[in-house]
Amino acid sequence: MAVDITVKIGGQAGQGIQTVGDLLCQTCRQAGYFFLAINDYESRVRGGHNFFQVRISDTPVLAPAQEVDLLVDLDGVTYTQHASELNDDAIVLCMPEQNPAGHRTLHIDFTGLAKEAGNKAAQNTVAAAACLALLGAGKELCSKVVSQLFGTEEEKIVTVNQKALQAGFERVAQSDLKGWNLTWKEQQPAGALFDGASALALGAVAAGCRVGAFYPMSPATGIMTHLVQLAEHFPLVVEQAEDEIAAVNMVIGANFAGCRALTATSGGGFSLMTEGIGLAATTETPLVLINAQRPGPATGLPTRTGQGDLLFTLHASQDEFPRFVLAPATVADCFYTIQRAFYLADTYQVPVMVLVDQYLVSTSMLVAEKLEINPAAIPASMPKPPAKPETYARFAFTENGISPRLFPCQSQALVKATGNEHTPDGHSSENRENRIAMVNKRLAKLPSMKQEQRPPLLHHEQADWLLVSWGSSYGMVYEAVGKLRSQGLDVGLAHLVDIWPLPQEPLQSLLSGSKWILVEQNATGQLGWMLRAELGVEPKSSILQYDGRPLEVARIVSETAAKIGG
Repeated sequence: MAVDITVKIGGQAGQGIQTVGDLLCQTCRQAGYFFLAINDYESRVRGGHNFFQVRISDTPVLAPAQEVDLLVDLDGVTYTQHASELNDDAIVLCMPEQNPAGHRTLHIDFTGLAKEAGNKAAQNTVAAAACLALLGAGKELCSKVVSQLFGTEEEKIVTVNQKALQAGFERVAQSDLKGWNLTWKEQQPAGALFDGASALALGAVAAGCRVGAFYPMSPATGIMTHLVQLAEHFPLVVEQAEDEIAAVNMVIGANFAGCRALTATSGGGFSLMTEGIGLAATTETPLVLINAQRPGPATGLPTRTGQGDLLFTLHASQDEFPRFVLAPATVADCFYTIQRAFYLADTYQVPVMVLVDQYLVSTSMLVAEKLEINPAAIPASMPKPPAKPETYARFAFTENGISPRLFPCQSQALVKATGNEHTPDGHSSENRENRIAMVNKRLAKLPSMKQEQRPPLLHHEQADWLLVSWGSSYGMVYEAVGKLRSQGLDVGLAHLVDIWPLPQEPLQSLLSGSKWILVEQNATGQLGWMLRAELGVEPKSSILQYDGRPLEVARIVSETAAKIGG
């Protein structure tokens, strides 16, 4: 029988929910299982209701499940909030004073057992141990994972958590509750543990990024903190700037000097960076910028997810200039997409914006494929200085719009740049003919840029109906298509990962000749707007979710079936 079990651990901020999840994930990895874990938390240091949910499988999974098999209630409200998600045979672990009616229940005094182990903070290890015991894991394997997880702490902390682990296993052994008899034999892990943030940071370093500048803003901060950790092992400088404006200008300055650099922010910080994007555009300085989207204008929902920045990103900064907008589909795709971003920014001397979101950057999973450096993304050798330095024109008119790029102090050639409109040699100019020529020069890059774009990811593209989506929603829509087809409904998928310039073929023929439903995490169907404007195509209907939570496979399935008459 296939393994597909979902465990949800709920509690308050500060109760160590993440630690329970880490123990579960690391144990699964050591036993050769795949998993996908999401971390749902409120924007507060203490209190509030948070949860960690992990889906365990013997095959790779790309989406969270909606039905919960094992629920751990550490705060007394988790069961109340998530009871509707439990399947009929689910198990609930909760404190002795709670009484979850209608479900198999194991009462555990998490805090009391943790105190007996030496520290009440170890209640999370008690909870993790009880979960693993019910899943059939061996205590020896779990003990090894605990030692690895707490190995950098004081010996006393390791000892306390080992005792807490023992207490959790013993409590399950004392009960008559039957869990799941999975095979938990230590073996070579099927892959490496990544989340989107770590994959983006590692991919940036693989592409030769040597400078990172940022101002902390959830959910993008994790990307830069991973860069900080990598700076201990690579020739990399990471600077926390005083604000987002300073961060983007630091990155532009580094790129102008010939050093690949990166910044990452969320919607509010991206708003502040738009003037810098325009500076990079007019000076034709490469710029790679990650926008980790979160819902809402202003502060919005700082720790939630959404896809509300697409149209803003397409038009960020004033006037008209070419840009790339990329949106990785999976955690592994984050690693490759950020490498492409550096390659494209350098090759075409344009801004490249990478759209991710809270769900993608914080989702942890076992990536089975071997992540490899893209040779094309490796920085090219230094540009060759001109034979006559005095003739160098940084913005020389060329057929494809790409001018010869030199770095300051690389040679005797004088490298000039200005935020004003300028002549080919970099001097400010308001001449009408020059202005027209410069705009046309920059836009002349677009035909070649379009050729770089990856086509949409297609599955069953000859189906009667297509679901059309983009970015991080791939896993959920892909799984929904599989479920719909298992119900006998002829549904396929067209999923965009390279958003702009729009890869017109095969989209034009595909969407103009198909019935399709738009699936997005915003309220106005922004991808639909873009497809309508560029291709003149219209969806038959839309499935739009903008509650700040990840897309729900079950909802996509039920609404699609209803819309197509299944």
